[in-house]
Amino acid sequence: MAQTQITVKRQQELQQQYTNYKNSLQQLAQKIGDVEADTEEHKLVLDTLKPLPQDRKCFRMINGVLVERTVKDVLPALETNSVGLKKVLDELVKQYKRQQEEMEKWKKKNNIQVVQQ
Repeated sequence: MAQTQITVKRQQELQQQYTNYKNSLQQLAQKIGDVEADTEEHKLVLDTLKPLPQDRKCFRMINGVLVERTVKDVLPALETNSVGLKKVLDELVKQYKRQQEEMEKWKKKNNIQVVQQ
């Protein structure tokens, strides 16, 4: 009787750990998707602005406020943001892979076999 209680409790703990791993991977994947979308948006804007004259008027959203600038003022900031987003994206992908490897090691260590994914 005591042995079955221990195994049931252990099984619940393992299930909870598995759920935690899956949830953290899902959150990382969501963040990666968001950053990828932002990166693509920056790329699209940069590709649109680069061929334009430097003194042309353009608008930029800063903290929810639309401000008027020139292409010359906006391009460097957009390029800096784009580079920063790519670095963040690379770091998130590395973090996701590390988390996935950690989960696989945990599954092997605890002899976990997933019936349904």
